Amino acid sequence: MALHGLTVIDDTVHTTHIWLKEIMEQLHTESRRDAFRALRLVLQSLRDHLPVEQSAHLSAQLPLLIRGLYFEGWRPSQLPRKDRTVDGFLQPLHDAKFSGVGFAPVDIARRVFLVLETKISDGEIDDVKRSLPKPIRQLWSD
Repeated sequence: MALHGLTVIDDTVHTTHIWLKEIMEQLHTESRRDAFRALRLVLQSLRDHLPVEQSAHLSAQLPLLIRGLYFEGWRPSQLPRKDRTVDGFLQPLHDAKFSGVGFAPVDIARRVFLVLETKISDGEIDDVKRSLPKPIRQLWSD
């Protein structure tokens, strides 16, 4: 039931739960917390490796709540990051503590990307990939 006609809030919460469920399936975990953490860390690392304009274009296709995760702590004047290596991209995943995920950080990123590819338009995914350095681009499926 929508609160005072604010269906946008209900819709974004519902959509976020759908995304998290799909990430949980990809990560073979029952931990919604781990799925949330994986989504947040991958999106923020992606954001930090994209030019500001491309980052803004990608954000337009994210549900409201997930867009908030994406922009949390954003500092556009410092982007894209100078260290645009795979190791730099994956560092936040290395630093995170996942309780129920038995995958390496590279596999976590790839599995989150698989979900993103089902949610974001093909054209935008192509634009994002083209904006990334080749080694990071190769984390995405073909």
